[in-house]
Amino acid sequence: MTPDFSVVVPVHDEEGNVGPLAREIAQAFAGQSYEMIFIDDRSRDGTRAALNALKSELPALRVLSHEKNSGQSRAVRTGVLAARGDIVVTLDGDGQNDPADAPRLALRLKAAPARLALIGGERIKRQDTAAKRFASRFGNGVRKRLLNDGADDTGCGLKAFRREAFLRLPYFDHIHRYLPALMIREGYEVAFEPVNHRARGAGVSKYTNLGRLWASLSDLLGVMWLNTRSRLPGGVAED
Repeated sequence: MTPDFSVVVPVHDEEGNVGPLAREIAQAFAGQSYEMIFIDDRSRDGTRAALNALKSELPALRVLSHEKNSGQSRAVRTGVLAARGDIVVTLDGDGQNDPADAPRLALRLKAAPARLALIGGERIKRQDTAAKRFASRFGNGVRKRLLNDGADDTGCGLKAFRREAFLRLPYFDHIHRYLPALMIREGYEVAFEPVNHRARGAGVSKYTNLGRLWASLSDLLGVMWLNTRSRLPGGVAED
């Protein structure tokens, strides 16, 4: 049967987090029609083996693996392409997103008109360092002002969106941080929900403030350019 929801989780070197996270997702979506897809982005530890060991315990689990490390956005896209559900829910693989929040976003989107294509989580009481919180507030403020996407926290990995709408978007690395702006560019509506945020359970972050800033500057200019080249037809009728 085709599930209503596909939960997509990109992971890289998260051996200590994938087991607890997968079990929490299963608990959160119990009673719902769902699948969960973990995409191992060429981990160097035992992440892939840990996931495969869970398959007999969690029948909704699917494990996809990249031959080469390709980054978070490509892993998300791999999961969306493989997804069977019309609504995709993404979570970060470090366990900082709370799976208990995910069904709320997914069910709200399922009940909404088709023009609402994305509901993004906005983290409250973030469990990050002061430097990381400051960098995030600064980057989000600049992006929100320049793109006018209404999003206060596009870095939150917990999002629910319509699969068809996502696949209409132009793909580029780090696209996951610009989904609200790109959805609006295609004529869709977006909304946001407050969600819980937790401390990382195991492992270390794959990002640095400096590396994220450098990538964000070029990405932001690219999305601004894309927005200037958008021409919407207003509607399409077949005679």
